[in-house]
Amino acid sequence: MELSFPEGFLWGAAGSAHQIEGNNVASDLWAMENRPGSVMPERSGDACDSYHRWGEDLDIVRGLGLTAYRFSIEWARVEPAEGQVSLAALAHYRRMIEGCLERGLTPVVTLHHFTSPLWFQLAGGWSSAEAVARFRRYVRAVLPILDGVEWVCTVNEPNMLAMVAAIMKRGERGEHGEHGESVAGALPPPDQEMADALAAAHRAAREELGAAGLRSGWTVANQNFEADPGAEAERDAWAWPREDQFLDVAAADDFIGVQAYTRVRIGRRGALPVPDGARRTLMGWEFYPAALGDAVRYTAARLPGVPILVTENGIATADDAERVEYTRGALAGLHGAIADGIDVRGYLHWSLLDNYEWGSYRPTFGLVAVDRETFARTVKPSARWLGAIARTGVLSAGAVHEELSPA
Repeated sequence: MELSFPEGFLWGAAGSAHQIEGNNVASDLWAMENRPGSVMPERSGDACDSYHRWGEDLDIVRGLGLTAYRFSIEWARVEPAEGQVSLAALAHYRRMIEGCLERGLTPVVTLHHFTSPLWFQLAGGWSSAEAVARFRRYVRAVLPILDGVEWVCTVNEPNMLAMVAAIMKRGERGEHGEHGESVAGALPPPDQEMADALAAAHRAAREELGAAGLRSGWTVANQNFEADPGAEAERDAWAWPREDQFLDVAAADDFIGVQAYTRVRIGRRGALPVPDGARRTLMGWEFYPAALGDAVRYTAARLPGVPILVTENGIATADDAERVEYTRGALAGLHGAIADGIDVRGYLHWSLLDNYEWGSYRPTFGLVAVDRETFARTVKPSARWLGAIARTGVLSAGAVHEELSPA
């Protein structure tokens, strides 16, 4: 059986500045990682050295047959000190955009992917009365380099940002199982002050981008909340602060970014642990390929008429055949949603590279392995498998071991 995707469908891979560039020394996360007694098991350090090796990464994307690359512009590099814009940093990111265009790749640019300048954090972060104006100023600084960019994501996973802020502010914890996982949907409700500030910053960014003729949206961490029998009301109450309010902000946007990895089951008392005996990923999350199709359907129902771009989907695994198995299931579910009339414009796999996962290099999401000492890139069979789908626009139902065998 073969499943065909629409003509012009974007096929790509994604990454974020702090996770792959290395030495993001002016950022809040760098300061947190390198603080004495840091809770981070590992530091980002040189990461994948993509700040210098981005051309090699783009060559890999093009060589695989993919047609899009998502990356983020690092605010802490563009404005390392308040009001001081680095023209060199802007020129660097402009070269990346041009590098995509020269290779026939569609650049998908994210303006804020979790990290902020340290000065912004020290000045009150998103809780400051000046936060939205500061973000607007940053967006204005970036505008001149965005010529030719068709997809601009303002803020990555604002719901995750606001939930993590709640943990740090109130000292609460999410539902952690024996594997130590921390799934976004099982975290405490977001800090509402921060959620509101992020929504305002998003709207301010959209005003600036729209005035320049650029299309924009933001991306949401979709958690696929599933109710245990009789817990439908609890599920709805759980979903509103953690996901729905952030989706609703996008009602008038040019697109919405869907980012889905697993599901979260909700009982009468809240989030339930992963079922005993269930397959787990290296993140400790339930192996659940249906997450993508379910998230796309949920988002489309809540935001009728808003185009969807899958900006993240993938699996942390050391078994590349398992990566193909998961991704095939995810793409089959995505195809089903498209066949039912949902407007999905593309699929961007998380991630292109095995990168820094916010405290550890252990969870490997990448289509490409990266040597931690030499930074040498090694393309995995799963990458070539996804590239074949991108070139043909067809997902086949062959056995995993057959598809990963050398030609």
